[in-house]
Amino acid sequence: MLERLAGRGARTPGAVAAGALTRSAGAGGRPVRDLEFAVLAVEAAGPGPAHGGRACEVGVVRMRGDGEVLREFTTLVYPGVPVPGAVHSGISGGDLLGAPRAEELAAPLAELLSGAVLAAHGLERAEAFLAALPGEGERPVRVPGLCTLRGLRSQVDLDAYSLPRASRALGGRWPTGQHTALGAARACARLLAEAAATAPGPLYYRGPAPRPLRAAAGEPERLKPRTSARGDLGCAAEWPPVWRRRELRPELCGGSFGPAARHAAEQDARDRARRRETAAAAAALTGALAAAAAGRALLRAPR
Repeated sequence: MLERLAGRGARTPGAVAAGALTRSAGAGGRPVRDLEFAVLAVEAAGPGPAHGGRACEVGVVRMRGDGEVLREFTTLVYPGVPVPGAVHSGISGGDLLGAPRAEELAAPLAELLSGAVLAAHGLERAEAFLAALPGEGERPVRVPGLCTLRGLRSQVDLDAYSLPRASRALGGRWPTGQHTALGAARACARLLAEAAATAPGPLYYRGPAPRPLRAAAGEPERLKPRTSARGDLGCAAEWPPVWRRRELRPELCGGSFGPAARHAAEQDARDRARRRETAAAAAALTGALAAAAAGRALLRAPR
């Protein structure tokens, strides 16, 4: 998973190359049900890796797009700094004693991510964790990624899109193990599988293709899980009628996605649909005029 850089301080791209969900088969989209995903969730001591916090637990569900679970992985992570009391996930400093450091997880995570699309409910948090894995002078290979948070916002119309509230609104139940990394990864994996199964037509992933990753050499795994493997997502058979008639652009579905941002994204979708309709009507008119001209030419032709 690790690649050496030429020297210290070199500028590198991010750890993840993000793709998107779409119901359009064009532009090189791959059916979600035909792909494999590594769904990653991270619990942090502090505000999270994307904001300077330290990861204290990681969970991964390797799954097929149809919801079949291939493997589950989870461990507590020693953050390298004292943890003041229990964090919101219920993890205390004592729980982290004997847990591996984040950099020790590069090899098993490379195996889990190899040939898969990385998925996370908030891809920035997952990317920050992966980017922090290597030691000095190294970086992770960029992996194809999918933000299920942006994906849900672009495809379905809900009041709220957090994992618990989206799970309740769409699948009819609250997720279990909400404050564990593996529980969050399972909830995210379930939403992705349910979306692929219940979409009004095939659901596609548009983005970089999965590719094999080379695992870094290192010591054997030394893990400290607090959640047992299960292997069954228990997906809902159907969703309520919440699918958007017009897809929103995922790049407009980030941030807090408050009323103003939501309105702007929906207006953008209406404008793009109107432009497509205008272009299609113009093309049809041009074709009709060309056909009429060809007909008149045939009538005038000598016989």
